[in-house]
Amino acid sequence: MSLKAIDMKELKFNPMTLIGKEWMLVSAGNEKAFNTMTAQWGHLGAIWNGDMPTSVIYLRPQRYTREFVDKEDYYTLSFFDESYKKDLLYLGTHSGRSEDKLSKTKLTPLFSDETVYFKEAKLVFVCRKVYRDKLREEGFIDQTILKKNYPERDFHYVYIGEIVKAYVNDEE
Repeated sequence: MSLKAIDMKELKFNPMTLIGKEWMLVSAGNEKAFNTMTAQWGHLGAIWNGDMPTSVIYLRPQRYTREFVDKEDYYTLSFFDESYKKDLLYLGTHSGRSEDKLSKTKLTPLFSDETVYFKEAKLVFVCRKVYRDKLREEGFIDQTILKKNYPERDFHYVYIGEIVKAYVNDEE
């Protein structure tokens, strides 16, 4: 399998399924040090004059991957077919801070575009960070979301990234 660059306008997918059901890996770093985590919260769209393709990701303060996203200019979103679901589950339930969790998966890191992504991905977005903030308690209009998702008040950091490149697996 190999990844090839594709124009964003050629992509056809349902973002609700892609992120919410199939999940994704959020990754950042370089050959010396990187980390990745599984996520199923996020958005894809356009902002600022409608012509900047963007991703929005949410990272809890305690996540090790957040340290890499904060430090680097770029992060990636990697999406996989169903055969990698066990790998994504493992990467989402184990910390790279305490083990080399990637070695327990079938995934192969690739280092390009000033960041890291995975050879086996069916789709990759390379994102340049353009905005970061933190969700705030006073912003929650629906208090049931607050009670259900933030009993520890460990509010997610929100990152908007300009999608600067997209890759698809040429065997897809």
